[in-house]
Amino acid sequence: MGEKNQTSVVEFIFVGLSQDPQTQFLLFVLFLAIYLLTVLGNLLMIMLIHTDSRLHTPMYFFLRNLSFADLCFSTTTVPQVLVHFLVKRKTISFVGCSTQIVVLLLVGCTECALLAVMSYDRYVAVCKPLHYSTIMTHGVCVQLAVGSWASGALVSLVDTTFTLHLPYQGNNVINHFFCEPPALLKLASADTYRTEMAIFAMGVVILLAPVSLIFISYWNIISTVIQMQSGEGRLKVFPTCGSHLIVVILFYGSAIFAYMRPNSKIMNERDKMISVFYSAVTPMLNPIIYSLRNKDVKAALKRVAAT
Repeated sequence: MGEKNQTSVVEFIFVGLSQDPQTQFLLFVLFLAIYLLTVLGNLLMIMLIHTDSRLHTPMYFFLRNLSFADLCFSTTTVPQVLVHFLVKRKTISFVGCSTQIVVLLLVGCTECALLAVMSYDRYVAVCKPLHYSTIMTHGVCVQLAVGSWASGALVSLVDTTFTLHLPYQGNNVINHFFCEPPALLKLASADTYRTEMAIFAMGVVILLAPVSLIFISYWNIISTVIQMQSGEGRLKVFPTCGSHLIVVILFYGSAIFAYMRPNSKIMNERDKMISVFYSAVTPMLNPIIYSLRNKDVKAALKRVAAT
């Protein structure tokens, strides 16, 4: 579709991350490495947690859900980006763009909820250890996981409906490398205020509310750890809680920056880099962070290697 044509847009053209052929090739190699590590790392986590009975605990049940969400999140964007590094005309159909937004929001928002649920699990484990098995039963864990996916589906439905309900006519060039609401709104042929407010409201629900719960959980965890008499007890707490906190800061920091600020009509290079971080880098880092700082996962890996 040409930029001056005022009929409805049927496809979008991405500007991408670079126009220079050499830079695009280097980015292709980098993104391919990131994607392969993401797939390998998250599939390995899912397999280990499924096969090793010692990892059949609430924390690893939620971590398996997180790994699956990371796998879906990365697969929705990175393979398409890899193809676009190799072709001159970087296009996506309107239907393809819509599907990408739906899936990205579904798994991304589910991940937000899962990280909050995992902080609650750590809070119960550290602050109420004697009641942990009675509070975090298998039934409760399933309900929390289903609730996380349901909340992701709800936010995805609202954000997608408001974003795609807008008319897109004429300009179809997205200064980005994949479809997401902040980038798409810049091309809308109508006032986007209501849509921006809807996305902001959903951001409060799925970003700020879980972050508040995480802060409350960790405030109580830190208070409990400080009061521990045993240094050994403190050392047991820090690896899993530290890993979770690192993941929270990386994911939420970049997502809040992208979705919880006023929409500008210009997508700059900094915005693209933030998007690279939460769409490609964070899903790769999550299994690495959890495995490197976790004795249980290291032990499970050794058992698998020994068989």
